[in-house]
Amino acid sequence: MRVIGGAQKGHILHMPRGHTSRPTADRVKESMFSIISAVVADADVLDLFAGSGSLAIEALSRGARQAVLVDNHPQALICIRKNLEKTRLTDRARVLGVSVKKGMRILAAENRAFDLVFMDPPYDRGLVAPTLQDLVQHRLLRCYALVVVEHTFKEEVPTDIANLPCIRKEVYGDTILTLLRFCNDRQINKGEEDD
Repeated sequence: MRVIGGAQKGHILHMPRGHTSRPTADRVKESMFSIISAVVADADVLDLFAGSGSLAIEALSRGARQAVLVDNHPQALICIRKNLEKTRLTDRARVLGVSVKKGMRILAAENRAFDLVFMDPPYDRGLVAPTLQDLVQHRLLRCYALVVVEHTFKEEVPTDIANLPCIRKEVYGDTILTLLRFCNDRQINKGEEDD
């Protein structure tokens, strides 16, 4: 697994040992970043179930402003920190070694909000819907924030979460990328009034 674009292109990344995560295949990652390229530069990024940290690192390599990576598996945390050091991105990243649920509560208490969120939870454990609901409930998404969910056919992304409609879906074998765009009516109306 490697960084495929940007300033850190070509760096080989470590994978956590004894971890149940699956790395996002380079071809899927390349397609993903081609689709989301317009929102990566200067974005504040949140990487949930970060695993090796490859998605946040890819975003930082391509010009994202900063990233928060959340994972509570000890081997994943070791791997994330090694990969950030190897790519010299430690100063633009924060690692939270807690559960995703707790990590979101911490970030909400700090009034953090993000432009781009990666979600690659363990497959088929029913984590997609509650994690999306928590993102909205904790107000972690800026207006027009993009959420990228990696999942399988067995776990559909819900379409009834308020202000978080699906805008695109791409299928790569057994892997599906679902993109959702956060659109808070109150934020939009406030922005129009401020103009």
